[in-house]
Amino acid sequence: MRAIFLAFLLSVLGQSVQAMAQECDPSDESQAGMNICANAEYRAADAKLNKAYGEIIRRLAEDAGAKKLLQKAQRDWIAFRDAECAFSTDGSKDGSIYPMLKSQCLAGLTTARTEQLSGYLNCEEGDLSCPVPPAQ
Repeated sequence: MRAIFLAFLLSVLGQSVQAMAQECDPSDESQAGMNICANAEYRAADAKLNKAYGEIIRRLAEDAGAKKLLQKAQRDWIAFRDAECAFSTDGSKDGSIYPMLKSQCLAGLTTARTEQLSGYLNCEEGDLSCPVPPAQ
């Protein structure tokens, strides 16, 4: 009986994940289609952010103090991002446009943070204000 329940649960979860992973169709001008595309834009921005963050963490492997400071800064930035997007989209939270506006907000702030982190990865040699060592 337990195995049947587990199989059923996995089946339902698989369908849910599949529904969430819908592809963006730029020609779909329905609100649902625009929501999907905005979410795809946010996911792409988040992937770039994670790549830059991961590279900084790698470069800070020998500096536990700086690594800890970056991790705290990133956690605090995520809290800010989420609060800012909740605030800026509050007027639409009951509407069908809300998922699109929230994804656009998340994507915009995430892109800005990625640019900031990428700047740390591309400091000029000898820049003492840069908290991230150059690539080895």
